Amino acid sequence: MNRIARLVRIQLVNAPAVLGLPVLILALVIAANVLIFATVQGARGGDAAANSTGALTAIYAVMLVGHLQTMTQMFPFAVSLSATRRDFFGATVLVVGGQSVLYGVLLAVLAVVERATDGWGVNMTLVTLPLFEQEGPLRQVLAYAAPFLLVSFLGIWFGIVFQRWKQLGVWTLGISFGVVAVGFAAVVNRLDAWSAVGEFFTSQPTLMWQAGYPLLASVVFGAAAYLTARRAVP
Repeated sequence: MNRIARLVRIQLVNAPAVLGLPVLILALVIAANVLIFATVQGARGGDAAANSTGALTAIYAVMLVGHLQTMTQMFPFAVSLSATRRDFFGATVLVVGGQSVLYGVLLAVLAVVERATDGWGVNMTLVTLPLFEQEGPLRQVLAYAAPFLLVSFLGIWFGIVFQRWKQLGVWTLGISFGVVAVGFAAVVNRLDAWSAVGEFFTSQPTLMWQAGYPLLASVVFGAAAYLTARRAVP
């Protein structure tokens, strides 16, 4: 456990950048969108739904790229210091989990602020998108935090694939995702089962789509990343 704690400290040696960069990006995104909506508000009115923006995805993209770099930059350094792959991966899981909960709480608080200020004063819906909306603080935090885990472990997997097989491996993995998606669509089309698929999608509780399935996918991506890392050469 001491080894894992030491590796956590190594990953957080530049904590202001590691923890603060996603927050900074989010703050800039909010400020930029407020400025844009304030500029056009006089010419084009509208309610909050009409002034929705998907700019919240920026903080999730930062997490994906950040943890991809964890495996391409921090992983070789830690292994060169005689850290085991298992210990490094355990430390990474702790960092990812902590960040996801932290940012989930942050977004839940910002959702309260957004509602209280009538969309940051410009009728803007940025944080309180229906995609993430839940009742109760714990469920709301979970709805925001689970996708952070998903994109982080996806980034970790792509990062360790790059570390092991370079660009060819990344391209192969990306194309494999596309092949699976096309294959799934072809099978459903062949079986004429689109109505059944649609019924399945619409019958699921919203929390399953917001948190349940992202958490399940996170476990799959995390396991795949760990298995890939076991034979990765720094």
